[in-house]
Amino acid sequence: MSQANLLRRRRFLPLFVTQFLGALNDNVFKNALVVLLTFKTVQWTTLSPGILSNMAAGIFILPFFLFSATAGQLADKYDKARIAQLVKMLEIVIILLAGAGFAAHSLVLLMTALFLLGCHSTLFGPVKYAILPQHLHEDELIGGNALIEAGTFVAILVGTLVGGLLAAADDTLWITGTSLAIAVAGYLASRFIPSAPAPDPGLPVQPNPFVEIAHVIRHARVDRTVFIGILGISWFWLYGAMFLAQFPAYAKDVLGGNEYVVTVLLAAFIVGIGSGSLACERMSGRRLELGLVPLGAIGLTVFGLDLAWASPDVPPEGTLLGQWTVLHVLIDLVLLGIFGGIFTVPLYTLMQERSEPSHRARIIAANNILNACFMVAGALGAVALLSSGVSIPALFAIGAVCNGLVAAAMFVRAPEFARRFVAWLKR
Repeated sequence: MSQANLLRRRRFLPLFVTQFLGALNDNVFKNALVVLLTFKTVQWTTLSPGILSNMAAGIFILPFFLFSATAGQLADKYDKARIAQLVKMLEIVIILLAGAGFAAHSLVLLMTALFLLGCHSTLFGPVKYAILPQHLHEDELIGGNALIEAGTFVAILVGTLVGGLLAAADDTLWITGTSLAIAVAGYLASRFIPSAPAPDPGLPVQPNPFVEIAHVIRHARVDRTVFIGILGISWFWLYGAMFLAQFPAYAKDVLGGNEYVVTVLLAAFIVGIGSGSLACERMSGRRLELGLVPLGAIGLTVFGLDLAWASPDVPPEGTLLGQWTVLHVLIDLVLLGIFGGIFTVPLYTLMQERSEPSHRARIIAANNILNACFMVAGALGAVALLSSGVSIPALFAIGAVCNGLVAAAMFVRAPEFARRFVAWLKR
């Protein structure tokens, strides 16, 4: 069944809409809060905008470390559709708490709401991927994963833009009202997700999250190819987050642009990821095709290096979007996104197809934990390199070289990727 047909099916559309609105709301609220605190700091706290921005990012990602393993247990123990509905109800309560924080000018309440939104995303993470094999046929998994991946990144882009606009209006009632409307719409969509019975209803839930983290990571390593795939997904999140984090400074200092140029860079990258993700279904013949993973890795390395090479030494003058240098940069970002989508969609499908049904949500939870670890490690590494005097284009080049080395190590440790790549080329 084609991707367009999936979007007309109740076994997929409500989940897609629920996931899209959840990712949208996370980014609307998070970006609105960060922008508001950055430009109106004195109204809220004596902390510097830089500290606030990093604190907000850390608070949002912390639940992924702490509670992903527990979320995986819950998704294996209970009906995933019911969990989705409860999580969406929680989202409404969180936004009301955030509204109280805005009304009281309480940074503590706002950061608590941000932490709880991170918990909301953590709880929903194993559900959205583990439920797909229960509702989709095997030849639909690639298309379903592609749509979820594309929708998530589009939601990130739209949420970032809407959050910035709401913050610029400097009206916290609008921020609360918009986030509340999105949360309510997400809950209504979740009500239509078909039941997805628990694969292991007798599973005892481990109350100590750290014990369970060790357990799910250990279990994820049982199948080497699946675990290599999880590491590949986590690496992509590190690599992609490294590029996204540099866009504001890159637009200003390298291209000589303003905040609108940042938006154009972000849009180019996300349009590429959406396009590459959706192309996977046709390129793979609607089945799991691990041969696409090396193709994606090659593109991520080549166009990462080309982006570093295309970046100007001196910011260009005049209308930026009419100059070849800037167009070259945008083309590289679109292609980076395309090959990123080609790289990740088969890996998500691999994780779903080859995981034991009774442990699938916990395997996905292990993936979420490692994603968070890799992103934090990547951010710290980028800060260290930039602080030592490395330029942003040089950072891109270093990341691209590392991507090539990581990919080579993946394919040596799991030769199936390389064998399937050769077979795919010969088709």
